Amino acid sequence: MRTLYALGAMLLLTSALSCAETFSGQLFDASCADQHKNDQNYQACVPGTQTASFTVLVSGRMLKLDATGNQKAIEAWQDYNSSADRAKDPNMQTSPVTAVVQGTLNGDEIKVESIKLR
Repeated sequence: MRTLYALGAMLLLTSALSCAETFSGQLFDASCADQHKNDQNYQACVPGTQTASFTVLVSGRMLKLDATGNQKAIEAWQDYNSSADRAKDPNMQTSPVTAVVQGTLNGDEIKVESIKLR
C-alpha cells in the first residue's frame, strides 16, 4: 500500500511540474511600464536598483511576475548587474534585458518557478 501512495505522490508531483511554461521576453520595471501602457514606450522602463516589481514583454503582451517571482527577479537582477562585463561598462545598464521565466500563467501574471537574465 505504501508503494501505491508513493507512486501516486510521484505522479502528482511530476504532473504539477509539467504544467510549467517557459516565457522569454524583455524585462521591465512594472510600475514604469504601467505608466507607459498607453504609448507603449517601454524603453525608459529598464529596471534599476530600486525596482521592486517586474513585468516581462512576451509577444506584445505584458505579463507581471507574482510576489515570489519579483523577489527572484530582484536577486537575478543583482547578479546580472554584478557580472564582470557590466562592472566594466555601466552603459550596458540602459539596454534591454532578456528574461527567461519558468512558471505558470494565471491571467496576466506569471507564478514564477525560476528566472534567468541574459
